[in-house]
Amino acid sequence: MYSRCLVCATAFEPNDQLEHFPNGRRVAFDPARGRLWTICGTCTRWSLAPIEDRWEALEELEKLTVDKARILSQTENIALLKVGPLDIVRVGKAHLTEEAWWRYGRELASRRKQYKKLSLAGTAAAGAVVFGGWATGGVTFVGMWFVMKHSPDSITDAARWLRFGGAAWRGEKECGGCGYTFRSLSYGNRSGIGLFPGDEPGKIDIVQRCPNCGLYRDGGLRLQGEVADRTLRRVLAYHHFAGASERRVVAAARLIQEAGSPQDLARIVVNDGRRLGDLQRTGAIALEIAANESDEQHLLEMELAQLEARWKREEELAEIVDGELTPLPMVETLRRKITGRQ
Repeated sequence: MYSRCLVCATAFEPNDQLEHFPNGRRVAFDPARGRLWTICGTCTRWSLAPIEDRWEALEELEKLTVDKARILSQTENIALLKVGPLDIVRVGKAHLTEEAWWRYGRELASRRKQYKKLSLAGTAAAGAVVFGGWATGGVTFVGMWFVMKHSPDSITDAARWLRFGGAAWRGEKECGGCGYTFRSLSYGNRSGIGLFPGDEPGKIDIVQRCPNCGLYRDGGLRLQGEVADRTLRRVLAYHHFAGASERRVVAAARLIQEAGSPQDLARIVVNDGRRLGDLQRTGAIALEIAANESDEQHLLEMELAQLEARWKREEELAEIVDGELTPLPMVETLRRKITGRQ
């Protein structure tokens, strides 16, 4: 069994998911043709596993994809799946339901845990200040109350500012009504941000009321297209900096599933136009998951196109290697002997 890439000689990272093929964090297999590769994380080339190392690993991979793997994206020819830290490229249609929302759902749950740690750190720091002030007589009851109430928020607010800054968008756009020039969209005004259906299905326009003429739907700041997509993701991530519980994530994911797709979910939640501050929390969480899922799916589709092109080249080479090194009848005999199938 190879432990290094056959092209660049980089050592494969071990995985703990495959007993019979423990080398590599990204593997590819073709159950129909009996092919098995390790994909190098450095040069991205595919190293074909020796024939004698394949069959038990192939059965193990097929069982793993059915029982535990989550599918990220798929085409007619290949599917990209994930089991823990292991990426699996399966040649052929996987016939599994894509549930890409779970990836960003886990991010929200993780964000909630991190937020709790920050709040706890702020409370501990406030407690130390209060205890020191009480011991020296330098802090009054009112002062203690103020410190204990606001210190945790100060810690989390500082962390949020360090991550996002003060504005979700910066640029120059004029109000369609009075010509007032907008140069930023502040997170502080996010509750009043309007979300409206865009020109393309599933797209959302972001609108802020003009402070000069007061126009909203027919004026003010309107962001569209890719700019609106990026801004919406930033605003929603800021808005949900505290994350969400697993129960809330599951409920939000159910909304997406019932809607049919992230694009349909956006259309249903926004309707004819809604303010962000008027959205129910579960709907807003679902909108953030859907917005990020659409973006990630686009990136995955580009990655899949590259993987599919690479697979076609590697399959041509594998067919030659397998055919020249071992006569095809012997390959079939070996497969039956190792797997125990007649």
